[in-house]
Amino acid sequence: MHTNNVQILIDYWPILLPVVLLEFGLMIAAVVHVLRHPHYRFGNKLLWLVIVVVFQIIGPVVYFVFGRGESDQ
Repeated sequence: MHTNNVQILIDYWPILLPVVLLEFGLMIAAVVHVLRHPHYRFGNKLLWLVIVVVFQIIGPVVYFVFGRGESDQ
């Protein structure tokens, strides 16, 4: 059964790789932005870091849409 799971992973790797790269890219960009900018529409730095890291693809998108402060330059 183990070899069957490995084969499934190998079969779906071309689909999974871009999703994983997108997830990590968004997360890293959002974490860097949270750490560099102290102004948020609501919440604080710790709250946004938890949301960005725990909720993977959706967390960074929510941060960039709703959490990022207006005075970013």
